[in-house]
Amino acid sequence: MLDDELCSPPNLYIDGKWVHAAGGGTREIVNPADGSVLATIDEADRADAVGAVAAARAAFDTGGWPRTPVAERIGYLLRIAELLDAERDAMARIETLDTGKTLRESHIDIDDVIAVFRYYANLASTQADRLVDTGDPAVISRVVREPVGVCALIAPWNYPLLQMSWKIAPALAAGCTMVAKPSEVTPLSTIALVKLIDRAGVPPGVVNLIQSSGATVGSALTDTPDVDLISFTGGAQTGATIARTAAPHITRVALELGGKNPHIIFPDADFDSAVDAVLTGAFLHSGQVCSAGTRLIVHDTIADRFVAELARRAQRIRFGPGLDPASETGPLVSEQHRDKVEAYVALGISEGARLVTGGERPADPVLRAGSFYPPTIFDDCRRWMRLVQEETFGPILTVERFGTEAQALALGNDTAYGLAAGVRTADAALGERMVRALRHGTVWLNDFGYYTPAAEWGGFGRSGTGRELGPSGLAEYQETKHIWHNTAPTVGGWFADNDN
Repeated sequence: MLDDELCSPPNLYIDGKWVHAAGGGTREIVNPADGSVLATIDEADRADAVGAVAAARAAFDTGGWPRTPVAERIGYLLRIAELLDAERDAMARIETLDTGKTLRESHIDIDDVIAVFRYYANLASTQADRLVDTGDPAVISRVVREPVGVCALIAPWNYPLLQMSWKIAPALAAGCTMVAKPSEVTPLSTIALVKLIDRAGVPPGVVNLIQSSGATVGSALTDTPDVDLISFTGGAQTGATIARTAAPHITRVALELGGKNPHIIFPDADFDSAVDAVLTGAFLHSGQVCSAGTRLIVHDTIADRFVAELARRAQRIRFGPGLDPASETGPLVSEQHRDKVEAYVALGISEGARLVTGGERPADPVLRAGSFYPPTIFDDCRRWMRLVQEETFGPILTVERFGTEAQALALGNDTAYGLAAGVRTADAALGERMVRALRHGTVWLNDFGYYTPAAEWGGFGRSGTGRELGPSGLAEYQETKHIWHNTAPTVGGWFADNDN
């Protein structure tokens, strides 16, 4: 059991109160490292979701939050960051137990969450009305930013706290109210975060929290005129369903839907650092990363040596429980997800890809109790293979080869997704040509996987719409309004004033 005040029941937070699910539903949260039950939490039903939306609607329409001075909203954001900093170790432990990732990764995640809240506090402090010159000295023309309204914030299971912070922090900074729904698989750190938000004194109804499956509560969040914005991070199929559901209400939708991300290695790249970057980009968090570099595209002249060294290094990755300091990567999030990864391994073999390493569950009985799966590499892959084109979201790396710059670029852009890509070369001009031509939302040159809260995150194509982080991440939660103020009104005389 997870004996921690930060995520103890009751676990639904509606209109400033911690409550149990109206229907009495509960769900067991399982530790993917050993299959044990971490906690039994409240699971919302549709009535809870409707109540949470109503609370957010009332807080926006009749509460004072949208009109709260910016300095006061900034104060709440900074207070939340301070509380997160004080609870850093406890929050990291919860994230590791819930997701399976290593404690080292979780500490980095918590630090990033703190940075996101502080970034949006700072950004909100710098925003000002934009004055527009109309050419008429009697007219004051201003463009102002206002909160979009009630937001439904739906986060994934792989980075539950980090991805939720990318939504909650700018929504609070903008003056929105919200209903947060973490994945039902990994809800514990979001529960803990909302407890800190409650402790920070954010007014009732501004932040509401429900946890349940999308099938149970999804329509209450997405098929309603009472929600003004839906921000969803997750699978492309679910994202498309949300967009269709929201369309009749003309609800704004921001979607971050994952990727199938190429990592392109030219022969002049530093060999050792390139191998290390590909290894980390593919197998960090057991490949359960939307921006994972799961497509290695490597030059013919170094491919054999490169793949051999990758396989040697991959076989030495220490995987185990996230709380074990010796572990370099943890388990997959659940047995069900491991089944999906195994199905992709079987598919790759049937398609003719050559299995280089991995591809079967570990023999260690301790590891077999959890949802572990080893780093797996396939060579001799072709662009038409489903293994190459579909997001496997696990520790599977495919290898494709190229001979020319044009071939590398064609392969790098040969995907329905467009979230992220990496390029390794010592030729600065070549690198610049590649990063500008690749159709991906983030492109790393001689690096992979890093981000900053100050730069936009999102993708092209099936990777979604809209952007998180950066100034655009705040703009997602804002409407712009033009105010035209005539300080010396006169009779316009457009229509003649006559009796004929």
